[in-house]
Amino acid sequence: MIGHIFWMDSSEGENGDELLHVTYGTNAHDETQVDDSQICVVMVGLPARGKSLIAQKIVRYLKWLSINAKSFNVGSYRRADTPQPNAEFFNTGNTEGERMRRAAAEAAVSDMLKWFGEGGHVAILDATNSTKARRTWIKGQCDAKGYECLFVESRCDDPDLVLSNVLSVKTSSPDYVGQDPEDAVKDFMARIRNYEKVYQSIGDEEQVTFVKLINVGSQVVINAVQNYLQTRIIYFTMNLHITPRSIWLSRHGESQYNVEGKIGGDADLSVRGYAYAQALPELVAKSVGDAEITLWTSTMKRTIQTAHHLKYPKKQWKALDELDAGVCDGLTYEEIEEKYPVDFRARDDDKYNYRYHGGESYRDVVTRLEPIIMEMERGENIMVVTHQAVLRCIYAYFMNVPQDQSPWMEIPLHTVIKLTPRAYGTQEERFKADIPAVSTFRAKYASANMGAGSEEATENSGAPTEAPAQVDGVADAATTEAKDAIIASAVAANDVAKERGIEVNGDMLVTE
Repeated sequence: MIGHIFWMDSSEGENGDELLHVTYGTNAHDETQVDDSQICVVMVGLPARGKSLIAQKIVRYLKWLSINAKSFNVGSYRRADTPQPNAEFFNTGNTEGERMRRAAAEAAVSDMLKWFGEGGHVAILDATNSTKARRTWIKGQCDAKGYECLFVESRCDDPDLVLSNVLSVKTSSPDYVGQDPEDAVKDFMARIRNYEKVYQSIGDEEQVTFVKLINVGSQVVINAVQNYLQTRIIYFTMNLHITPRSIWLSRHGESQYNVEGKIGGDADLSVRGYAYAQALPELVAKSVGDAEITLWTSTMKRTIQTAHHLKYPKKQWKALDELDAGVCDGLTYEEIEEKYPVDFRARDDDKYNYRYHGGESYRDVVTRLEPIIMEMERGENIMVVTHQAVLRCIYAYFMNVPQDQSPWMEIPLHTVIKLTPRAYGTQEERFKADIPAVSTFRAKYASANMGAGSEEATENSGAPTEAPAQVDGVADAATTEAKDAIIASAVAANDVAKERGIEVNGDMLVTE
């Protein structure tokens, strides 16, 4: 595994938006260190300090970067015997409760050590680990097998933030499923008080490698970092916050290349793509409400045109540009299959790793998206308008989709996806516009029929395919009436498409 290095600078785009550039490099010297490192990341902290959320994010981040990682949640082991204990179970004077909690910790550590023996790289031991004695025992278990320990402590002294975390996270905890929310909060606050009686923060005297995140990263203390992989994990945790927020994702509106079945390029939007751009503010408002968000786009025309009517602060990222198709840029899948039949099949065999001649692979896209993910993790509410391959990689990160599946996910046009990270998973909502669009999805090992099917769908829908004239990169339909007519035409086309069995829309989808 080779380390990645990023340099970032900014300039002003032609339309006044901030344009961000990221330069990429690698640090080949660190390859052996990553491959040889086996690290136990030991979470430390009182309940309701975001430990499980941080643990989940570390695992997700490392797996996204092809590093074998797994979380071992001690609470899950404890629930096998005591699925919904009350606060008294965690009282330091409860000897039976202490015995059962110790047994759960021992079972989790035993499974973790076995997993390391099978080739695991980074394990996260997710528990309070609130005393020096418990941490010393864990380190001893790892030292005996030659595994490194990195302690990650999340401390929070802000009572409002703790209460907010209790309300938003712990009332949906498996420990309180089906219980009255008010009773659950009271019981959980009592549980916290029991842990506070014995809690010991990590200190230099323990002589261990640690990072201490204080009040959601407002202060960070780092001690005795040993190697590159530890540094990378620590840098990631420094960019995290545990306060509630959401991320909105959308592909650009339908482009002329989409209509023609071509890939890549820097095409303008189609008429229906412009209609989506005009409908997008209302669609987003249904989900965003009065929240303040920042809007990111790629540097390509079709994303900038799509975001034109959204009245949020905007940034253009070169790193959000579509996957580079190299020699295949501007071709249809039929043309690629005809000109490069061996490559066409090879890409289906391993789409994540296949690199277009003179272009990129999905793995390459993930590499250049790493600084984007860092910015998203430390930011607040963000909306990203970008491209299919890029959104597949971003969606796979937040939803923990395996690498071999992520390039085959369907990310439809004219749809806004809202993701809300939580301690026990990421909530997803989808909002579809009433504006039809071609489907750019091609199934694995399917013959190259995307363009033909799409053109037929477009033709049958009755919607025009010519792009209107442009001024300063946006549609110039001379009058408001003309613009409204475009949207009305697209909406009418939607009804026709539905009658002919073309799937173009749906109700909001909520998954957990």
